[in-house]
This record gives sequence, C-alpha cells and structure tokens, in this order.
Amino acid sequence: MPKSSARRVLAAISAMTIAGAIPMTTAHAQQTYDETYAVDRAEIEDLMARYLFAIDYFDWDSYVATFAPDGELEFASGSYKGRDTIREAVTSFSSRIGQFYHTEDGKPAILRHVVLQSSVRVEGDHAWASTIWVEMANHGPGDTMKMGTYGLYEDEFTKASGRWLIAKRRVLNEFIPNRHSGPENPVRAMDEAAAALAR
Repeated sequence: MPKSSARRVLAAISAMTIAGAIPMTTAHAQQTYDETYAVDRAEIEDLMARYLFAIDYFDWDSYVATFAPDGELEFASGSYKGRDTIREAVTSFSSRIGQFYHTEDGKPAILRHVVLQSSVRVEGDHAWASTIWVEMANHGPGDTMKMGTYGLYEDEFTKASGRWLIAKRRVLNEFIPNRHSGPENPVRAMDEAAAALAR
C-alpha cells in the first residue's frame, strides 16, 4: 500500500475512534486519573524497586518492610502471610537458589531482577499493579549474563499512615505449568477488581 494511502487509512481510523464509531476498550474507557495519581504511582514504583534491591542484595529487613504487617506473598513455593512467615520463606528459598543459578566453578551466581512495563490502578487507599519482570544472572557460558526467568507480578497495595505497602504479591512464572498468566489481559482483571471496590 502506498504511504499516502496508508496515512489516509490511519487518519480515518483515528477520526472514527475519536468520533465514537469505533469504541475504545472497556479497560481504557474505565481508567481515570485524579490529581494524586502521579504521586501515588511514584511511591508505588519506588516501593517495587526497593523490593527488588532488597531481594537482590539479601537485605531481608528491607524486604519484609515492603509488605503490610499482614501482607501476603504467593510464589511457586507456596503462599505466605505475615512478615515473619514471608521472611522465613524467602530466606529459605534464597539459600537454595545457588543450586539452580551458579557460575562455572559452582559458586552462587549474582542475580538481578528487572521490572519492565507496569500498569498501576489507584482507588483511594487501595492500588493494584500488573508488572512484567525478568531475572538475569551470570549463569551463562563463561559466566556471561543469561536470562533466567520471567513472568508477571500481580500486586495489591494498601496505604497505611500515608505509606504504600504490599498487601499481596502474586509472582507468576510464564514457563512453569499452572504458574503462568493469561490468556486474558491481566490489566483487565486488575481494572475489574478496582471497579468492584469503587462501586
């Protein structure tokens, strides 16, 4: 298709969408942002970053502090509620991770977690996020970087005494049976949970 024709088609689609001839998706149509969204989102993103720095540097005090006192963590090893229980679960898991991620001489590899795109929904003192994450380590040939795992964080947050904390984090691994996301867009489920609370 010539470039001029392609431009005309895109312009027509855009005009029809604006005019309402092509409806916007339900998830997009429901999302609104109030005047505090930017601050709330910044604080939630900082909380998620602190969570990852804490786990990558074995700072378990800082790690459990990202959760509400009755917060919940669900990952491949099970579901754990409360800071003490969460600490016990993740430190036990961390002590065994070297069995799976190690350098060529058998030493535990250096792991780093990274978050990619994240959709965050805020309703008052409650918030939700759907976030893609990846994990990498010096686990490749010659101790080079190798992408280890990847998946989705399904999060619920609560704001207590002016501070956002994780109420529940569900860690999904896309390559583990029964621990992957989909097939539906996870942002839709997040929006539905937020809309249910707002009603």
